[in-house]
Amino acid sequence: MKFGIDRLLADPTLRAPLEGRRVALLAHPASLTNNLTHTLDALVGAGVNVSAAFGPQHGLRGDKQDNMVESPDFNDPIHGIPVFSLYGEVRRPTEQMMASFDTVLIDLQDLGCRIYTFITTLRYMLEAAAAHGKSVWVLDRPNPAGRPVEGLTLRQGWESFVGAGAMPMRHGMTLGELGHWFIDTLGLDVDYQLIAMEGYDPGAAPGFGWPLGDRVWVNPSPNAPNLWMARAYAGTVMLEGTTLSEGRGTTRPLEIFGAPDIDARAVLAEMESFALPWLDGCVLRECWFEPTFHKHVGQLCHGLQIHAEAPLYKHEVFRPWRLQALAFKAIRRLYPDYELWRDFPYEYELGKLPIDVINGSPLLREWVDDVASTASDLDALTLPDETAWKEESIPLFKY
Repeated sequence: MKFGIDRLLADPTLRAPLEGRRVALLAHPASLTNNLTHTLDALVGAGVNVSAAFGPQHGLRGDKQDNMVESPDFNDPIHGIPVFSLYGEVRRPTEQMMASFDTVLIDLQDLGCRIYTFITTLRYMLEAAAAHGKSVWVLDRPNPAGRPVEGLTLRQGWESFVGAGAMPMRHGMTLGELGHWFIDTLGLDVDYQLIAMEGYDPGAAPGFGWPLGDRVWVNPSPNAPNLWMARAYAGTVMLEGTTLSEGRGTTRPLEIFGAPDIDARAVLAEMESFALPWLDGCVLRECWFEPTFHKHVGQLCHGLQIHAEAPLYKHEVFRPWRLQALAFKAIRRLYPDYELWRDFPYEYELGKLPIDVINGSPLLREWVDDVASTASDLDALTLPDETAWKEESIPLFKY
């Protein structure tokens, strides 16, 4: 199969509209061709007039480890072009940045999750391009989480840098497809082109969204080390709003969770008792870990690892968002007074609990904290959102 960048490089007719135009690139470390050449180098090598580059959260080079660690602008020492940070002094491109190009190529590997900020940066670039009369091309890449949809839809008034629009946590679309959704939803008048993939089947085994065995996985962000993490991320990202460790400072970030003061065996037993079907599609394994940085640094944590790799993974029944919600519920039932929710300005959102910012409303937290709530209660909230999103998104599918 071919990703969007590979088709663009292989077909001069696709590149022809770029002749005589100043071209910018929005990219990160996983913006690579099939032979692992970075897209910036490949475009310059193909004769494209690259006049500027942009980096999203974690930077063009992916060197910033954590959330709210900003990247500066700099000049690329090899190609002699400015590299503008869209996670530094600004989140939206400025007039000066927009004046540096005619067409921007967006080549970002996404994880298929609303909170992953690359889709917010896509939205902001589309809005700026519409305002300044610029063209936007998305060089499409796979959604490694595949087509399944899961989670509550972001509620009105809860938009943020980790909540670009009213979609569920696990949205099931590629970045290029989401570009069409943003344009339609926001009513943008922008010159938009999707350079689609060739031979991509998001339901094909064994990758179920990612061409496993055909393409190399490279971290799109520092804590996205493999496909298994990407599969679990729509659930494990919620750990960022809790006092539990999500495994930052270990070799398996966002695949494991735990804390020094919980009994992970008891948590797993409570999860199985409360909503056993929500554990389908993977295996949870008891583990111990000691983070070298971040939450609970230097402390021995008792936790669980989500194994979402073959032969344990069952794509159509794996529900990471419900699984992680279930873990929170089990902890609340076992330890009623446990200080589960962190309180700090997550992604600079003041006056809101991070878990609510992450979920796009307080509904998930309220369900966890309600001593009388059941699994059916959460389904009653979530299933209508999931159904409505499928009806809205499927007409925009390109694959």
